[in-house]
Amino acid sequence: MKQSIRKGFSFGLTSGIITTLGLIVGLYYGTQSTLIVIGGILAIAIADAMSDALGIHISEESENKHSVKEIWESTISTFLSKLVFALTFIIPIIFLELSIAIVVCVIWGLSLMAIFSYYMAKKQNIKPHKVILEHLIIAIIVIIITYYVGNWIATFG
Repeated sequence: MKQSIRKGFSFGLTSGIITTLGLIVGLYYGTQSTLIVIGGILAIAIADAMSDALGIHISEESENKHSVKEIWESTISTFLSKLVFALTFIIPIIFLELSIAIVVCVIWGLSLMAIFSYYMAKKQNIKPHKVILEHLIIAIIVIIITYYVGNWIATFG
C-alpha cells in the first residue's frame, strides 16, 4: 500500500472508530434512543469524514513535500476509511436491541483497533502487545468519558 494511502487509511480507521464509539456511547447513555444513535452515526460518518479528510489535505499541503497526487490519495483514503468504518457501527444498531448493540459496537471497535495496531506494530518490527495496549487504553478512556458525559446529559431530560 502506498504511503499516502496508508496514512489516510490509518487516520480514517482510527478516527472513525474512536469518534464513532464515543458518539454512540454518549448518545446511548444520554438518550436511550435508537433513532438518535443512528442519526448521530450518519452525521459523524459524513461530516467528520469530510472534516478529517480536509484536515489531512491541508496538513499534507502545509508540509510542502508531497505531490498533488499524494495529497489527494491521503485525502480520499481518509474520507473513505472514516466513512466506511463509522458506517459499520450502524449494522448492530439496526439489527439488535440497543443495549446489546452498544456492547457489540464497543467489542467491534476495540477489535478493529487491536487488529490494526497489531498489523502496524508488525510492520514496524516492534512488540505488538505494547502498541495494542496503548491504543486500546486511549480508546477505552474515550468510551469511559463519553459514558459519563452521556449520563450527565441525561440528568437534564
